[in-house]
Amino acid sequence: MFALADCNNFFVSCERVFRPDLEGRPVVVLSGNDGCVVSRSNEAKALGIPMGAPLYQIKELVDRERVVCFSSNFSLYGDLSDRVMSILRKHTSRFEQYSIDESFLNIDHVPAEQQKSYCEQLVRYIRVGVGIPVSIGIASSKTLAKVAAKYAKKYPGYHGVCEIRTEQQRVKALSDFEIGDVWGIGRKAKAKLTAAGITTALQFADQPAAFARKLLNKPGWLTWQELRGVDAIDITQLPMKQSVTTSRTFATALSDQSLLEQQIANFCAHCARQLRTQQSVAQQVYVYAHTSAFRTDIQQHYLSELVTLPVPTSGDRELIAYALAAFRRAYRPGVLYKKAGVVLMKIIPEAAVVPDLFEATDRDKEKRLQRALDQIDDRHGRRAIIYGSQLLSDERVYKTEHKSPLYTTDLRDIITIKA
Repeated sequence: MFALADCNNFFVSCERVFRPDLEGRPVVVLSGNDGCVVSRSNEAKALGIPMGAPLYQIKELVDRERVVCFSSNFSLYGDLSDRVMSILRKHTSRFEQYSIDESFLNIDHVPAEQQKSYCEQLVRYIRVGVGIPVSIGIASSKTLAKVAAKYAKKYPGYHGVCEIRTEQQRVKALSDFEIGDVWGIGRKAKAKLTAAGITTALQFADQPAAFARKLLNKPGWLTWQELRGVDAIDITQLPMKQSVTTSRTFATALSDQSLLEQQIANFCAHCARQLRTQQSVAQQVYVYAHTSAFRTDIQQHYLSELVTLPVPTSGDRELIAYALAAFRRAYRPGVLYKKAGVVLMKIIPEAAVVPDLFEATDRDKEKRLQRALDQIDDRHGRRAIIYGSQLLSDERVYKTEHKSPLYTTDLRDIITIKA
């Protein structure tokens, strides 16, 4: 049996850990530059605030209902995620982290009749130890476990844990579950299923295997098996990303070459970490930056440069060096750039790289160095060590008017108690 542990409204919950006065109040967390809503408390959802809503469009509602807004504080969220995952990792024989706020646990080491109570204790332990509310779904497949976790999150009567163990429970759960909410069913797959008259997860699971495979190919067929209770998806073997992108829109347009280069270096390092997570490498680096299309009073320019590496890599040092060289070739002094980004392309498995016997770079040494840097980051927090070309603080570049303190990662922001 699998257990899917999902942190409730994670970014909002992180903010509430240090602001208990916000319990019961509508709270939202905003994206970069305080643009759109990326996390909502249940109270904010009840007000009708949709995910992804631009802040300027809901400003009147926010002011009227006294909604509390926070700028994204990823250093805080990452640290609290590490604490939650550390607890979960200690309580399972097999642990697979799926995202910053979700992980799959194998709980077969616990007797079947005790698994629900075991997970309820785990929910309470995390709530007390870290302060983050967690919902857990139990089922025989990962997809069913995610379905169960959604019910655990939605209905307080489950006390944080819902299990789909019997055939009757599976049928009941899937009959009320919209097909578009199923893990692995994206927008295109939903459109195909809806056109075929399928609107619930149960209707899809009741179709013949040939129907699922023909309509949605292998990924849809795997999801179909999972909805029928068969463990068919290994998240470590999910399809490799064919490109990795990191981009940002700046609060105010930038012309300072040094600041722009620091941003490019940051973007490149973030993309490279994603490559290493999926054990892949990239052979092409694409760098771009452009002015605002809405500004008719300034010089317009679209900076675009593609570089092909002699040997595919996922190392920060090499990728940053190539990205910065590409940027410098195309950069125009005095131009006000509003957005920039880095795309890593031609991605292949790391194991598929053919070594060059005449190459001067010591690849084994580079890998050991990168592995050591990643281990330091994992232990002491993201960006514990960065290259000199990277930007240490984003405060000069992005709008963060509602950012909370770095309670757990900066001694200057540590909570003080007066007795």
